[in-house]
Amino acid sequence: MKACVLYSGGKDSSLMATILKRLNLEVELVTANFGVYKSWIPAAKSAKALGFPHRILKLDKSVLDRAVEKIIDDGFPNNGIDFVHRQVLEAAAGEYDIIADGTRRDDRTPKLTSNEIRSFEDRNSVEYINLAGFGYKTINRLASQLFILKKERSDIHNNSDYEIEIRYLIDKIKGKGESSRFFPEHYQTRVIGWK
Repeated sequence: MKACVLYSGGKDSSLMATILKRLNLEVELVTANFGVYKSWIPAAKSAKALGFPHRILKLDKSVLDRAVEKIIDDGFPNNGIDFVHRQVLEAAAGEYDIIADGTRRDDRTPKLTSNEIRSFEDRNSVEYINLAGFGYKTINRLASQLFILKKERSDIHNNSDYEIEIRYLIDKIKGKGESSRFFPEHYQTRVIGWK
């Protein structure tokens, strides 16, 4: 069976990929891109360091435009990021038997409810797998045993989350640095190799 892991290059999605590979699935790491900025580059580097095949899933910029509208209207990013995540899942569903991501128990966004997962699986005849049973502490412990990790302040050069192209587009529309009104400064843990 072919499994797609929505991939940011971070420890969560890298752990998910490793689990699926150990279960003898054919795993491909997939990073969504909307053609606004080459946000996939850090993820591609992490995938290469781990020896996984990596692919860019190109989606229409209109999805990103709609997410940015939601974020600006709401004044916070959660609904916009959830919207993007759902669109990416639907796009990947036509190509894979299994779709996985690194969302964990204590994530706020992106996150699907149990009913949304069931609906997604039934509509698309796929399996959806995430790390919902794992918390932050467990992910950190497991990832630090498996991977060489680099923790750094998140920016457009070291991160492949949906947030990067969203921030880039907000800054383009509203002015340089305006995206920081919606996204607080935070740190990203990127996987740079195996231990």
